[in-house]
Amino acid sequence: MSTEPSSNKPKIVPIRTFSGHLGFTEGKRLDLDEVLANLLADGLVADEDAKRTRVARISSRNDVHPLVMIANAKLNDARHPEKALSLEYLTEWLAGKAKLPYLKIDPTKVDVARVGQIVAANYAARYRILPLAIDETSVTIATSEPYDTRWTDDLRRMLRREVQLIVANPLDVNRFLIEFYGITRAVRKAKDQKDNEKDSRGTMPSLEQLVELGKSGDLGAEDSHIVRIVDWLLQYAYEQRASDIHLEPRRDVSRVRFRIDGVLHKVFELPTPVMVAVTARIKILGRMDIAERRRPQDGRVKTRSPGGREVEMRLSTMPTAFGEKVVMRIFDPDVVVKGFTELGFSRHDEQAWRSMVERPHGIVLVTGPTGSGKTTTLYSTLKQLATPELNVCTIEDPIEMIAAEFNQMQVQTNIDLTFASGVRTLLRQDPDIIMVGEIRDLETAEMAVQASLTGHLVLSTLHTNDSPSAITRMLDLGVPHYLIQSTLNGVIAQRLVRKLCPHCKTVGEIDDASWASLVRTLGLPKPHKVAAPKGCNECRHTGYLGRIAIYEILSISDELRSQIKANLDLPSFQRVCMKSGMRPLRYSAAELVAKGVTTAREVLEALPAEI
Repeated sequence: MSTEPSSNKPKIVPIRTFSGHLGFTEGKRLDLDEVLANLLADGLVADEDAKRTRVARISSRNDVHPLVMIANAKLNDARHPEKALSLEYLTEWLAGKAKLPYLKIDPTKVDVARVGQIVAANYAARYRILPLAIDETSVTIATSEPYDTRWTDDLRRMLRREVQLIVANPLDVNRFLIEFYGITRAVRKAKDQKDNEKDSRGTMPSLEQLVELGKSGDLGAEDSHIVRIVDWLLQYAYEQRASDIHLEPRRDVSRVRFRIDGVLHKVFELPTPVMVAVTARIKILGRMDIAERRRPQDGRVKTRSPGGREVEMRLSTMPTAFGEKVVMRIFDPDVVVKGFTELGFSRHDEQAWRSMVERPHGIVLVTGPTGSGKTTTLYSTLKQLATPELNVCTIEDPIEMIAAEFNQMQVQTNIDLTFASGVRTLLRQDPDIIMVGEIRDLETAEMAVQASLTGHLVLSTLHTNDSPSAITRMLDLGVPHYLIQSTLNGVIAQRLVRKLCPHCKTVGEIDDASWASLVRTLGLPKPHKVAAPKGCNECRHTGYLGRIAIYEILSISDELRSQIKANLDLPSFQRVCMKSGMRPLRYSAAELVAKGVTTAREVLEALPAEI
């Protein structure tokens, strides 16, 4: 048992009191009749609903928690008929009756490796208690049976700490009891058996091979605990809406981190020998060479989320001082089928974007730093453009997501299949639309220009701060200005910002300095009220839930074409772009702030230093 203080204690919600006068019997588990009697006394349930729920108990299992039975009956609050008596609401009500704090368990805030050692699994299961945190003076225990406290004195003596009780959803308590103790047991067995493990190789010939979690790979029966750890990590990441999984080896204890809404969260720690085995398992799933640990490698996995949806994951390994670091980028297929409005396009931006990408030929560029959503914008656009009458071809490094509507080719530098040679090949494939993953050099840029000149629509990405800078970047690569004039349809620059949680955002104010810093010379009036983050269970008390893009769309008009010269002056060209109707990133950001979608602080961190 660890005695170190916990640095990641769960955030507990204050209780809400209720007006009833009945109570519960101390020292025993909850009884359905007693729970219904208290709900009736508090005016939350009508007599008829209580009778119907008692009758339904006959067909239920005896071990079902009373709150779960009532929630499954789908009753409404008798005082507020429009409000359902959900399991979370009933749990909060129970916490208020017991005068204990209420908590919606967030597994990313629990040090699973440590809490699994506080209390034995059998003991925890017997009393339906879940350890969540421990420090030098106290241990925090979640329970859905707040009146059954027969175990508290024993635990207090055994741990020599005060026991802090909190009330949590009974389904969450049961679920995380199984998961936390199961993964702790798997890690312990993996560590014990690590010396007897041998590396193995696995080969999967098809890029579209579907990996059924826990059913594939050449690890053997003796490695089932490693399979379980990997499966749990992947499913855990899907549930937490992670976009990336980081496996980071260290000397003794390695860590697992998830990137959620653009922010990294440490979610688990593994003994380094176990991390080595987990990395080997993932490399097998990704069809990588597990014997090669000195060179970076890339791979991919296609699997299913717990909800049954197929999910693509791109894998990347990197040798570090303590072993191989692995990053798994998760691509949710639901993202690429979203419409332009769902991606964050305003009506004005959507019209401008459609006017560029629905032309039969020309070049359209998407710019922004890594992780700004360029791939999502391109895939969503191609999904909408790809009709049975069109041949859509891509050359990517690597292929991010497999899409049945496209003909996708991957760069392979070891056989001299580069972006430039790939575009050259695609031109012989009778394409209508070509997507080039990235324009990195003059040869690729020249092939993209050549493709557009011969009557094809070419979409590609660049790494620049804003839309006008894309033109100077093309000039810097060596593309003649007259070819840019004749082929470029437009450029879109973008950034991703976190959205305020719709469940808890509140009304706030924005100070003059922040608004002035945001809009600069745009002249937009400061809104009287804006939205502000608050924090709730749905957003892990961050105040933000999900992300949205801000855009800067530059359509190349005849006036702008005449301004594209070999010795282009970027500041002057930016001013001309603004006069021609380009709305800069700051304009799009200010609109989202004024609409209450996000905050000024959030967008200022994402915006480039200069307009």
